[in-house]
Order: sequence, then structure tokens, then C-alpha cells
Amino acid sequence: MSQNSEIDLTQLKVHIDAMNKQSFNVSPDASTYHLHNGIDSTLPPADLHGSYTNHRPLPTPGIEQRHAYIVGTGIAGLSAAFFLIRDGHMPPQNITFLEADNIEGGALDGAGNAEEGYLVRGGREMEMAYQNFWDVFSEIPALELPAPFTVLDEYRIVNDVDKNWSKARLLEKQGQLKDSSIMGLTKLQQIELVKLLLARKEDLDDITVQKWFSEGFLNSNFYTFWRTMFAFQNWHSVLEMKLYMHRFLHLMDGLNDMTALVFPKYNQYESFVLPLKTWLVEQGVKITCNTMVTDLDIESTGDIMTTNGIKTIGIKGADTIKVNERDLVFVTTGSIVEDTAYGNDDTVAELKLQGEDPNTGSGWQLWKNLAKKSAVFGRPEKFCGDVNASTWQSATLTCKPSPLIDKLKTLSVNEPTSGKTVTGGIITFTDSNWLMSFTVNRQPHFRDQPKDVVVIWVYGLIMDKDGNYIKKPMPHCTGKEILAEVCYHLGLIEHVDEVIAATKVRIALMPYITSQFMPRAKGDRPGVVPKGCTNIACMGQFVETHNDVVFTLESSVRTARIGVYSLLGIKKQVPDIYPGQYDIRRLLRATRTLNSDKAFLGEGVLRRILSGTYFEHILPLGPDETPEDLHKSSLFEQQLQSVRDLFEDRHPLDSARTWLQARLDLLRGRN
Repeated sequence: MSQNSEIDLTQLKVHIDAMNKQSFNVSPDASTYHLHNGIDSTLPPADLHGSYTNHRPLPTPGIEQRHAYIVGTGIAGLSAAFFLIRDGHMPPQNITFLEADNIEGGALDGAGNAEEGYLVRGGREMEMAYQNFWDVFSEIPALELPAPFTVLDEYRIVNDVDKNWSKARLLEKQGQLKDSSIMGLTKLQQIELVKLLLARKEDLDDITVQKWFSEGFLNSNFYTFWRTMFAFQNWHSVLEMKLYMHRFLHLMDGLNDMTALVFPKYNQYESFVLPLKTWLVEQGVKITCNTMVTDLDIESTGDIMTTNGIKTIGIKGADTIKVNERDLVFVTTGSIVEDTAYGNDDTVAELKLQGEDPNTGSGWQLWKNLAKKSAVFGRPEKFCGDVNASTWQSATLTCKPSPLIDKLKTLSVNEPTSGKTVTGGIITFTDSNWLMSFTVNRQPHFRDQPKDVVVIWVYGLIMDKDGNYIKKPMPHCTGKEILAEVCYHLGLIEHVDEVIAATKVRIALMPYITSQFMPRAKGDRPGVVPKGCTNIACMGQFVETHNDVVFTLESSVRTARIGVYSLLGIKKQVPDIYPGQYDIRRLLRATRTLNSDKAFLGEGVLRRILSGTYFEHILPLGPDETPEDLHKSSLFEQQLQSVRDLFEDRHPLDSARTWLQARLDLLRGRN
């Protein structure tokens, strides 16, 4: 369907002509308009997408003669090519990837073998409402099932019968379970969180988490769940934390036991990158590896900017690829895994950062070169300028049977080699000086992994403190020393030599791994299509979107999709984030969850009004309650008496009004 001559449009000419004249916003912001039906609401609401939006748009005139150059083969770049082919009708042979490394995938890696040790720098916690990501993989052929099955089909078979959950989310005191059933937030700390939810995005520029929240909040179970699951630091952006709250509010009651998550069968490279890359190559897309893009030649006319050349350094030396004005260039700005330093059992990962030579073609340096040309490309230094604040380290353990695996069995949902969920997500050592966590995904984690091998992934969030057992910071440790620290926190220090003998350790020290969370302000990140650019789109984790978060597969795919639709003028919306933040059921459930699953103020009144009605199912149940308990009046009477005590026994009416107004003002953040 990439050839216009093959499509007869005459029967729809009246409507197509009208559509071509119609203004169109490919990425509307659902948080800025009031939901309604009217003569002006011809399209589905931006965050209420369903099958009606799975239509094929018409091709852009002249698409057969246009070419696309995609810098980087991470999930954003690969998805851009997918949308160019499916929705843009671009001939696949007109699409060229320029990849600096010798393998595709970017941060989505998975390498090694059982003898030398496997390696994954990081993993991706996923959920069901990734509208753009699952759209792509609903059409990509499955990794193991035959045609016509897709990656999504395969994913559902695995997750629908093997629910993810964790029975040991928190550990302390050398391997003892810590209660993870409660969030541990006081009423005032809950108000701190609600105030952030109510705050306007534009009022949170350059504000950190620790500036917004009290010390008590930062020491709560809730924040431990939050920061270790998402890799937040106290000095990171509270704006990003707010966006996460909105984006994942529907998952709040699965935060402490990981029941909100879904995981692939294998590592992220084999599960996602390999099938998508294979499909693209079979379509005819060209991938050029070991080719570093150093800069773009941009012609400016007033505020209008057009790329006419791509500067590269490859195996044959420096070159410039000519770009026609109607060709497209997609650039992955920045990189969370750039300059990764590696170590192993006996060596420390030694960090070596790229120099400031403008001719070096790293993702960061390319972004810096673009930013020098125009302010519309943002301020990359805000994100890469403080390595000490954006670094953490991971280690991949390739384990033969040992006391470590025996201990793991006691912490796992299923036997580790069963093929089913193992730890169900990360397990955090709450008293670790490195704030260390580990996880074991379904095994085998690699398709060639022997049956008697288990792959464990470990990471530490705090890089400047000595370990509890190994008296030096994690980045100064060898793989064996990191493994010894793990053994200490699992109560296995007496067996450490036996564990070391049965385990291979590979280390990844990543200086920019949380750089996307650094405090930021408006204009620090470029738009997907920066203002004035005619044929340039930016993708990845350092691009401005309306409501989406960073550090997810979904956000990378979203930016790629917006870029394709915007540059080609495609009349199709990119869905805004899943609207769980507006779902009264999710709001009520989250409110109770944050209150450690106890009834919140006013819940008794809601039960009194809604019990026995069609809408009673929106009410949250307590941990030991059944639907029949909604019909009991005990909670209503209890909360009513509390209100009477507060307003009648302790306060005259005027004082009560003053008290209520003061708390409303506190909630809204007013002085």
C-alpha cells in the first residue's frame, strides 16, 4: 500500500479533500480540555483510545520518493521505522538506520553465555496500558510461535496464566522478611502526596523530590517501594515524580507486591529487539552499524530549519550523507547507557567519559552540537552535567547450584527453574548502605541458557557509601566483592566462598542511567519536532511530551510515533496516557492504598449512599472484606461519630469552619 497509484481515492474525494484542509493535532493533551460530546468532537478523546482508532491513514503524496534516516537503533528508532512503514506507507527500502554500536537495541540489551557470564545492563518493568508499545507488537511476528501469532499474542499466553507477584518485596537484617503490606504514610505525609498530585506542572520547574517532601515521607515504606522500583533519587525531579503518579495511578495498589506488573519470557533484547529488527530487515529496511553520527548540517532561513546533511564517522572514515529537503531525519538525543563501564569477577568497572570534542559522535555530543545551533534543541547539560547524581551500577549473576540458589527458593513465588514467575520483581535490602535490590525473572532468561543455570540481576542505587560488609563504595568493587555483599544481606556470608565458586559476575557502571530524572524546567528538553524544524524529529528519553513519563518503553515508542505522524502530516492521533487518573474506581482504590488499606475519611458516607445500588462496585474493599460488607453501616456510624466528636464536642461551629478551610488551603498548597 506504499504506492499512491495503487489506491483509488475517487469514491471518497469529497471527504478526503475536506480532511486535507482540516487542521489536525497528532498528539493532543487530554489534561487541557473538558470531556464532552458536541459538533466539535469528531475524534475520540485523546486518552480514550480503542479499536476505533486502529485505522490505516492514507499515504502522504509523494511518499515513494522520500527517504528516512534514523540515528540509533534503540526501541524508539526501531518503532519509528515501523510507523513509517505501517502508517506512513514509506517503502521500507527508503529507510536507513545509522547505529554507532555493532549491534542493535540501544539500552535494551542481553548478551553473553553461561561460561563467561550473561549480561543485562538493566530491565524494564512493564504494564498492560502501554497503548503505543502494544500497538507495535500486536503486529510483529512472535519470537517462538508460528505465523500468524505476534509478540503480543505470545506475551499474553505467558502472563495470563502466570500472574506476577512478589512474596518478599523487602528484606532486612541479613535475609529476614520485612513487612511490606503497608505504605507507612501519616495523614500529613499523605497530604504531601495529594498536594503534588494537585499541583500544576508549570509550577514544578527545577524542584527536587527532597525539597517537596518531608524527611518522614522520604523514610516511609511507600517511598522505598517507589524509589527502588523506578530508580528515583532524592535530588531528582519532583515534576517527573508527579507525572509518574498520574501515569501509574491505576497501579498504586500493586506497588508493594508487584501485582501491577507484567514481564516477558526472556530478556528484553530477545523478547522485543530481535523480533522487531528481524521484521524490519525482512521488509527491506537497511541497518548500518559501526557508524557514528557526529552532527547534522542544518540550513536556517529565519526560524525555519531544514537538515540537508548528516555527518558520520564509520569504518571508512568521515563522510556526509546528503539529505533532500523532503527527506526525514530522526535523532535519538542523549543516552542513558552511554559510556557504560564494564567489570567482572576480578575487575572493577573503570569509568571513562567521552571528551568534549565536538567531533565525537556520542548521543550526548550530538545533542550538544544540535543545541549549539538553536535553543529549540534544549539544554543537554541539565541532564548529563552531573554524573555523580545520575550514576548507578548493576551486576548480572550467572549462577550454578549453590546456597545462593537454595536461599532464592525460599524467597520465590515458584521454583526458580520452573519457567514461571520467580521473585516477581525486585527484592530490596532496606538496610543496605548501597540500597541494593535484586530480581530473578522467568528462567531461562536467555534462550540458550542451560537448565541448571539461574540468572540474577542486582543493582545499587547509592554510589557514595561503603557497603555494610565490603567497606568501600559499590563502584570500587569487583564482581566477587559485590557478590559477597549480596551474600551478607541474604544471611549467607558463611557460605560466600561456595557461592563465589558457583557464580560468574559481570558488572555495568552507567554514568547517565538516571539522567532523564534530573531536575528540569520548560525548554530543557526539545519537542519531538522542535519549533521551526521541517524534517527533523527527536526521540527517546530526553524529549518533551504532554503527560507521559520517561524511563519506559512506552515513552520511547510514543516519541517515535509523534515524530513520524508530525513530519508526514498523518491524520491520526497518538493516544495520550491511559486515563486511570480520571477513573473514580482507581482514585478511591489509590486513596485507600495510601492510607495503608484503612478506610479514608468519608468512605463511610460513600458506602451509605452507594451500597445496594448499581454503582456499589466502585467502592474499594478492605483487605479482609467481601462485597457483602459494603451493606453494613458500621463504618458509616464510626466515621459519623468521629465527625461529631470533632465538630460538636471539641469545636464550636465557627472554629470547625476555620479548621476545615485551613485544611482545604493546606491541600491546595496555599499559604
